[in-house]
Amino acid sequence: MEFKHVSVLLNEVIEELKIKEDGIYVDCTLGGAGHSSEILKRLSQKGRLIGIDQDTDALKAASEKLKDYNNVTYVHNNFYNIKNILEDLNIEKVDGILMDLGVSSYQLDKPERGFSYMHDAPLDMRMNKDSKFSAFDVVNNYDEQKLYKVIKDYGEEKFAKRIAGFIVEKRKEGDIKSTLELVDVIKSAIPARFRREGPHPAKRTFQAIRIEVNKELEILNKTIEDGINKLNVSGRMCIITFHSLEDRIVKNKFKELKDPCTCPKDMPICVCGKKPEIEIITRKPIEPSEEEVNDNPRSRSAKLRVAEKII
Repeated sequence: MEFKHVSVLLNEVIEELKIKEDGIYVDCTLGGAGHSSEILKRLSQKGRLIGIDQDTDALKAASEKLKDYNNVTYVHNNFYNIKNILEDLNIEKVDGILMDLGVSSYQLDKPERGFSYMHDAPLDMRMNKDSKFSAFDVVNNYDEQKLYKVIKDYGEEKFAKRIAGFIVEKRKEGDIKSTLELVDVIKSAIPARFRREGPHPAKRTFQAIRIEVNKELEILNKTIEDGINKLNVSGRMCIITFHSLEDRIVKNKFKELKDPCTCPKDMPICVCGKKPEIEIITRKPIEPSEEEVNDNPRSRSAKLRVAEKII
C-alpha cells in the first residue's frame, strides 16, 4: 500500500516558515514528505533538511519521494529527542522546525497497523513499530481506574467510566485482541441513543489509546522547549495540531516562552531575570480553508500555531 498522507495547511506552513535558501530546517514528522518536498524546492544546495520520523515505513516512502535531493538527512527517531538528534549531527542551530501531529492516512487506512476502528486488526497503534508497548497492553493490562483516566483525559469521552468498566468485565473472558472486538465493547458501553448521533462511538476511545501508546502529549512540552532552544534568532517553529488537547499544550507553552516571568504580578519590576524567548506570530491559530476541508475532510480539525525565536 502506498504511503499516503495529504499535507494539511501546506501553503500556510511554507509561508510561515519564511524559508531561507541556505537555511537548515527540521521536519519532525516527515511522514509522506509533503511539507518537506516543498521546503526543499526553496532550498539551495547550501540549505539542508533534517527529516525525523519514528515510522520506518514513512522514512522509506519519504526517501523515495525525495530521492532527487542530496541535502536531506533521514533520522529514525522520536522528535522528543530533537536536541540529541541535532547535537549528534553537529548542528548547533536551525532556521525552522515543523511538527505535524496528525496520524497519516497510511497509518489509519492500513488495517494491520491497528489505528482504525473501521477495520479488523490486531490491537497495535504503534507509530514506532520497534516499540514493545502497544494498544494491546493498554487495553488488557491497565486497571479500571487507569483505563478510565486515559479514556477521559485523552479522549474527552463522557462515557469513559462505563467503557473502562465494560473493558475490564470483558477481559474476564480472555484478552481483547482485535480492534473490532474493542469496538464491540465500546458500543455496548454507550447507550443506544448516543451511538446514533455524532461521530463513530469508538472514535474518542481509539484516539485516547493511540495517544497513550505513543505518549503523544507527554512529550510535547519538552520537545517544544528543546526545539525553540535550537532555533536561530528569527527562526520559526510551526506546529499543526488536530485536537484540543494538543492545541492547548502548544498554546500554553508558547505563552510561557513568550512571558516566562515568574514574579508576582504586583511587583513593580522583574527580579526573576527571565526574558521572553519567542514572539507568538499566530494570536489565533490558522485553520484550513473551506476549499481544503472539502478536498481533504481529515483536515477539518487542524490548527497551525507559529512562534519566532527572538533571543
